[in-house]
This record gives sequence, C-alpha cells and structure tokens, in this order.
Amino acid sequence: MADTQQVDPKDERKVTRLAKQISGFSKEHGGAEGQVAYIGERGARIVLVGEDGAWGDLVAPSYALAEKAVEKSGITVHEDFDGEFAAKVRTGPYEWSRMAGIQVGGPSND
Repeated sequence: MADTQQVDPKDERKVTRLAKQISGFSKEHGGAEGQVAYIGERGARIVLVGEDGAWGDLVAPSYALAEKAVEKSGITVHEDFDGEFAAKVRTGPYEWSRMAGIQVGGPSND
C-alpha cells in the first residue's frame, strides 16, 4: 500500500534550507554534532557544535521539521546537551562578554 501522506512543499523547503545551513556549518568547522530542543510554540532549537569547538544554533518552526533537517544533513544528534558533547564547546571573549551580566561575580549590566 502506498503512503498517501501529503508533504507540505513549504515545510519541505524549510527542511532543505535548514539542512543546507547545518551542512554548511559542519563543512566550515570540520564536522559537527547537534541537539534538538523543543522551545514551545516557537518551534525547536537546533544547537550545533563544530569539531573545532565553534557553536551556533538555528530555530525550526517545529520539532518534527528540526528532526528532519538534522537527519537530512547527516550530522550526529545527541539527546541532551551535556557531558562530552557540551564539553566540546569553545567560548571566546564575545560569549563571555554577552554572558557576563548574568554570571555570578561577573560585571554588572550598569
């Protein structure tokens, strides 16, 4: 029996665009791994960590589309952002200056 489920062309384009961005990040950073997290009505966040420690994220309109995009890109996907995976992230001065106002003992936001 054939699969009669219709694929929304708009959703398919979103998946293709996200997968292309993920693949581009992976290529630029010597490979990449990711994690998908549900962020409510907004959709899902795809966190990417390159082999060089660089990181970034993308937002997909739904968890299902995010899962399809990471699958299409071929990267390794983790259930959680912790342990060895999280330890691969390398932060620089920009990240520390952006986080400093919320860090205990960091500079105030005055």
